[in-house]
Amino acid sequence: MELTWKKRKKNTIIPGFSLTLGYTMIYLSLIVLLPLSMVFFNTISMSWNEFYETITHPRAVASYKLTFGAAFAAGLINVVFGTIIAWVLIRYEFPGKKIIDGLVDLPFALPTAVAGIALTSLYAPNGWIGQFFDFKISFTPLGIIIALTFIGLPFIVRTVQPVLQNLSSEVEEASASLGANRFQTFTKVIFPELLPAILTGFSLAFARALGEYGSVVFIAGNMPMKTEITPLIIMTKLEQYDYAGATAIATVMLVASFVLLFVINMIQWVTNRKFNQQ
Repeated sequence: MELTWKKRKKNTIIPGFSLTLGYTMIYLSLIVLLPLSMVFFNTISMSWNEFYETITHPRAVASYKLTFGAAFAAGLINVVFGTIIAWVLIRYEFPGKKIIDGLVDLPFALPTAVAGIALTSLYAPNGWIGQFFDFKISFTPLGIIIALTFIGLPFIVRTVQPVLQNLSSEVEEASASLGANRFQTFTKVIFPELLPAILTGFSLAFARALGEYGSVVFIAGNMPMKTEITPLIIMTKLEQYDYAGATAIATVMLVASFVLLFVINMIQWVTNRKFNQQ
């Protein structure tokens, strides 16, 4: 083991492992660990009964269901259509391809408040799109899913694109020459290669959707027990100077998000290991 460690240090092109590791740990501690620890620190000031009553309040529970459900639904929608968009951008050449490729990153650059106002004006009952539907889109959970789909799309496309770019079309041709049909080629050859990237993109889009506020608060309508998301409840408590209550609900979101992302990463790890052994 000592020989392996010396060999790794000897073969390192850029020296300074100890120094860069130290900077890495300090930076992550200041930017990530310290702010997150303050969430738990502020919650300690509450008694267990106060904490339990705060996080299990019917209004808070309804917001949990809406936030996690809408984020999950938006992630699944983006998995399907984001993968299709990535496939089209990599596999085909057509006029305006670079423009479409650039539009994919628009949700990254666009301020969330602008996105929320734009989506609300489009899907409102008198909006350009909403006027053609007999049911309401804005100010409903459906509107929230649309907003979360909008902000999460780039995560799927940008994680799947590099894998598709490295996956040569000759592999598909070889599969076809061996007698596989299109469905078999996709399920047995292409999809296993894309699955780890799809899971990564889904986890990133899901995590972003859980904490999204600006684009959702306009289109949601913010009706308690119906279209009120958890980040809005946290903001409301902060405006009321209820810091302990806000951090209590934030703790639930933090722990739940960590558990879900851990499960997704474990599935991704098992999937990678399975296909690497084949």
